[in-house]
Amino acid sequence: MAIKKYDVIIIGAGIAGLVAAYECINKGKSVLILERNTKEHLGGLAKLSFGGMALVGTPLQRRLGIKDNSAIALDDWHSFADFGTSDVYPKQWAEQYVHESAEQVYHWLLGLDLKFFPVVNWVERGQYKRGNSVPRYHVLWGTGHRLVERFEELLKNHPNRDRLSYLFEHKVTELVEENGKIVGCTAKQKNTSEKDLSFFADHVVVATGGITGCLDKVRENWYKPWGKPPTEILNGSHPYADGLLHEAVSRKGGNLTHLDKMWNYAAGIPHPKPEFEAHGLSLIPCKSALWLDHSGRRIGPEPMVTGFDTNELCHRISQLNKPYTWQLLNWRIAAKELAVSGSEHNPMIRDRKLFSFLQEVLLGNHRLVRQLEKESDHFIVARDLHELVNQMNRLNGDNSVDYEVLKQEVTQFDDVIRRGQGLWNDDQLRRIQHARSWRSDRVRTCKPRPILDPSAGPLIAIKLRLITRKSLGGIQTDLQSRVLNQLGAPIAGLYAIGEAAGFGGGGASGFKSLEGTFLSGCILTARAAAKSINASV
Repeated sequence: MAIKKYDVIIIGAGIAGLVAAYECINKGKSVLILERNTKEHLGGLAKLSFGGMALVGTPLQRRLGIKDNSAIALDDWHSFADFGTSDVYPKQWAEQYVHESAEQVYHWLLGLDLKFFPVVNWVERGQYKRGNSVPRYHVLWGTGHRLVERFEELLKNHPNRDRLSYLFEHKVTELVEENGKIVGCTAKQKNTSEKDLSFFADHVVVATGGITGCLDKVRENWYKPWGKPPTEILNGSHPYADGLLHEAVSRKGGNLTHLDKMWNYAAGIPHPKPEFEAHGLSLIPCKSALWLDHSGRRIGPEPMVTGFDTNELCHRISQLNKPYTWQLLNWRIAAKELAVSGSEHNPMIRDRKLFSFLQEVLLGNHRLVRQLEKESDHFIVARDLHELVNQMNRLNGDNSVDYEVLKQEVTQFDDVIRRGQGLWNDDQLRRIQHARSWRSDRVRTCKPRPILDPSAGPLIAIKLRLITRKSLGGIQTDLQSRVLNQLGAPIAGLYAIGEAAGFGGGGASGFKSLEGTFLSGCILTARAAAKSINASV
């Protein structure tokens, strides 16, 4: 029987894979996409994402009076990345990103009939080192769900649609090499006892995500200066993001770098409707909530406040005696500030219901607060502090939360607020004031009022754990997304894109991300790979 050969095999049907496929069939290339998951999961984690992208020098920024350019952005990037002298390719990709994100991502997506919400948020402002000097976080109208949906439409209706094939539930385990060139891969079809199937192409593209869906690999590659990993970590990725193809690439001589660099989050709760073991839901925690340790004591001496340095929050939590923390707040704060990362819990943005979304922004997202109260036992609502502490201890199965300790912490904080703005000698309040100085963050950040104010109740406590999300390291690539060996030479026929490549170069973000560099990094690396493939004879 004749063996069918393709121009391009793409392993992984996440957004990076879909973008690469689109760009390749635009030039008439024949493309096979091999996906480990089912057809319903086309688009991978991108479809569940919030759709935020860090973009530099866009018309939207200029319209809002934000003065930004690639030089400012690169300076910010290096501040957070803390690159080493050997990080040649990550540095190249960082420079490529800040120079090309406006044209290659923002304008390109607009040209494909995708839209951005007309505000730019200011995230990762920096704490001990400068982060984003200016707001850069652009949000797709329709979230990542719409991004994936649009590429599904583009591929389905493409004039060269017959040049594209999908095979779902095929687990690729090995790459095929002939005469020093990668010429294909082998895969196992799910729920069959047949031997591995072989697929062949002139170019093979790895687009399988990172390693943070495998908690064993997360612990194995935990950043050593932080000590041992927490005993309890939630999975905010997917079990198929397990580094299987990283290992296959390594066996063919590909260089893996910076696997100990990860972008995890500090505020995870168990998913109310889990699809796999340790499945977590990542909350965007409230700036106005008190962040407490297991006993109810405020974490310090410097208070923990979200929006400035996510990596540092994770670092500090990993050093605590217990693997969980609490946030203490009230209904008023939750309705205005609380959010869940991703499309699943943001239906008004995901489904592009503008009026309903504006209504929730202006009047408070009471729908989400009620949903979490109903669905999650880690989201505790109580009439008073005594009842709240009792429920917190009941959830823990012990008496580790000390009522007197917690009462003193919240009372002291409330007393500072009551003294008036001119006497707000508390770093959390100073950071809240800074956040409220930018208009798009002002509408999502409460003006400080005492937490125990009866008119702002009831009280809420949320039990939180670290939750995994993205790998910042991965398969080393050059600016054409070609996989490099340990001598820095490209491996013929082999490419890596998106998270599999550490969003470019095996670690473009360095130690920590400016946030929003992931979806856009998938697009940039995928377009670079397709451009190289399409230029080949």
